[in-house]
Amino acid sequence: MKFLSFLILFFHGITYSQYAGIDYLKIDNNNASLEYLLQKYIQIPSVSGEEKFAGDYIKSICKENGLVISSFGEENGNYNFAASIFPLSSQKPNIVLLNHIDVVPESENSQTKPFSGEILNGEVFGRGAVDNKGAAVMQLASILNVLKNGNIKNSKYNITFLAVSCEETQCSGGVNYVIENYLQELNPVVVIGEGPTELTSLIGGNFNNPIFGVSVAHKRSFWLNLKREMYTMGHGSVTPLQYANKEMVEALDRLVTKKQKAVFNDINTGILKTMASHKKGLEKFIMGHPRFFKPVLIPQLRKQPELFAIFSNTITLTNINSNNNAYNIIPSNVEAFLDCRLLPEMDEYEFIKHIQKIIKNDSIKITVIENMPKAKPSSTKNIFYQNMIKAIQLNYPNSQVAPIMMPNINDLGAFRTKGITAFATIPVYLKREHIEGIHNKDEKIPIEALYNGAQVYFDFLQLMIE
Repeated sequence: MKFLSFLILFFHGITYSQYAGIDYLKIDNNNASLEYLLQKYIQIPSVSGEEKFAGDYIKSICKENGLVISSFGEENGNYNFAASIFPLSSQKPNIVLLNHIDVVPESENSQTKPFSGEILNGEVFGRGAVDNKGAAVMQLASILNVLKNGNIKNSKYNITFLAVSCEETQCSGGVNYVIENYLQELNPVVVIGEGPTELTSLIGGNFNNPIFGVSVAHKRSFWLNLKREMYTMGHGSVTPLQYANKEMVEALDRLVTKKQKAVFNDINTGILKTMASHKKGLEKFIMGHPRFFKPVLIPQLRKQPELFAIFSNTITLTNINSNNNAYNIIPSNVEAFLDCRLLPEMDEYEFIKHIQKIIKNDSIKITVIENMPKAKPSSTKNIFYQNMIKAIQLNYPNSQVAPIMMPNINDLGAFRTKGITAFATIPVYLKREHIEGIHNKDEKIPIEALYNGAQVYFDFLQLMIE
């Protein structure tokens, strides 16, 4: 952690942690710590569709610290801006660090208030502590450090902090609006956004060294509506042989209990081969040759949903609705909603045929609600990926870095569909409790992680402008 000092600062009555003392981040013309910035950012609620106030705040910080601002929408649901080292009009190839302003709604039973930004035991609590305000603070700190301390005069690259709205809801504003209207102006040569942290705490087991994942691909969201209309006797006192709810339940039972096929590709087998280097004997040999030992590996993968999700197309039943509030009326129609996530190589129409074959009911109508466009995985054979590996290993000696696939979607997918290289990572070590806290009660991040992540991003950017 090259730029950290072990000082205690006092600012507006706030006592900073031992990691404070950075001299390149200013708030109201005073030196500020990363945890203070994150605390203030969290304290401005920004649930999806209500991002303006929080966006105004973080934009003001960027402007105060000398970045060039370009606004790409200034209203709730579509508040987006770029903060760059050079003006976008320079048209330098742009290294874009992407983040989102919005957060998910608060959870029940939280021990701390969701927008308190409270600091307890060296951790910052609140909505967005990790996803995605914490990551944004790391990115911004790295860019400001480059601006003050980096050799940027002759850089062939621009470096940009891109903050957008409604990532959590994937609305038509946010990154989709930016790409549709400002992609040429932004001129991204690579986009780096939120993604996996260090992996071993989530995978579990014994590992010799840390393993960091850099996501180069994502599964596609494919949301479906299943509907059965069937007019029968309406009174619940007499049970028809068949009725809409019964047929839907029978079909869904077949669907959710069906084990999805495991698909081994170059990306997901790569993480197994990386894990193999930490094993011994027969286990090491099996994991090092995953395609050959599929029958042995698949039952073990199924026991870890987080890992199996990158080896399979997934089907999750998220809602059933018959619009019936009465206990004694048999409804004539019922709907079910499925959140499906498809591997990059999966054809969506073949997947619908797959579902139809499982449910065994041609009377159930299947409608596509959301179909994310296909995108090729980003190549790892470029200077951007190689320098990210160097930056991670500079800060985490003896660590391994592996290209992986994200089981979920985020805004990077919109860039990949345009053929733009995009990588996803938050290069910090988090415990399982921190990862499980994302989108959950008591979301939190260690203060140390803010500085570690900022240092990795800074080292990456320094390598790019050397």
